[in-house]
Amino acid sequence: MTSTADRTVPGDRPVPGDRPDPGPAGHRDHHAGPAVVALGGGHGLATSLRAARSYAGSVCGVVSVGDDGGSSGRLRHELRVAPPGDVRRCLSALAGDDSLLVRSMEHRFVEGSLQGHPIGNLLLTGLAMVAGDLQAAIDEVGRLVGATGRIFPATEVPVTLIADSDGGTLAGQVTIERAAGIRNLRFDPADPPTSAAAVGAVTTADQIVIGPGSLFTSVLATAVAPGIRGALNATAATRVFVANVANEKGDARGFGLAEHVEALLDHDIPVDVVVAGARSVGDRPPPVPVVEAEVAADDGWSHDAKLLGEVLAGLADARP
Repeated sequence: MTSTADRTVPGDRPVPGDRPDPGPAGHRDHHAGPAVVALGGGHGLATSLRAARSYAGSVCGVVSVGDDGGSSGRLRHELRVAPPGDVRRCLSALAGDDSLLVRSMEHRFVEGSLQGHPIGNLLLTGLAMVAGDLQAAIDEVGRLVGATGRIFPATEVPVTLIADSDGGTLAGQVTIERAAGIRNLRFDPADPPTSAAAVGAVTTADQIVIGPGSLFTSVLATAVAPGIRGALNATAATRVFVANVANEKGDARGFGLAEHVEALLDHDIPVDVVVAGARSVGDRPPPVPVVEAEVAADDGWSHDAKLLGEVLAGLADARP
């Protein structure tokens, strides 16, 4: 299959900020565009959400709560709360305006006891502690920033990532991210619950975007949540894996595109089609169809949300 990156997006697609309220699950009339759910974490998931906003009738994100590094790790360990960082990035990606609050979400303190903490992390943490419920905090911040969709944590409780490696069993997102030879990602606790709303969003979607991002600590850290994995196998949606532009520093460094897809399949995560740059395909293509498209940003390591959105829109239009 060839690239659809130069395809023109029809002008009658909804534009961000010009949409009706998403409702309880972030879903609207399918005549307005497909229901899209993006899975993962970090900057990759935020990019997929920005891409989806350009063509989707509704957008939801499902994000890992296994982070234990940086500001999120500090808040998690000091206050015993769910790590808010990936959720914050997603809400910023879906924000509907350029208010002072929206511009402040990503602002990090550079000195004092709050050094390194983004305002959005502190806001989410404080609201979650008052409400006793991370989802309530996410929904409230989404309302405040005018988010054009909903964000769901992959599990209703924080999890510790566990994986096997060439050096033995490893625990923790930061530890796994720095290791090599990773396989068999799982959680502690082993069977954390997922909300019915998150499961319903995945099950009823038209298109599911998996990635981009670190294979084990972002993508699989979300997808292998038992409730999410079950919904991915039950849905009639087209499941699109967006391959990374560069992989030299990730937890799957040394993996080619085929190895990425095989790792997903080994974890019982189904994939219907892959979006990847021509240079990423390599000599051994993955065991599923590939759409070759140049969607890299100017920095050479991340994705351009506009280009990615055009490719994903083409796949959504081609869905039977």
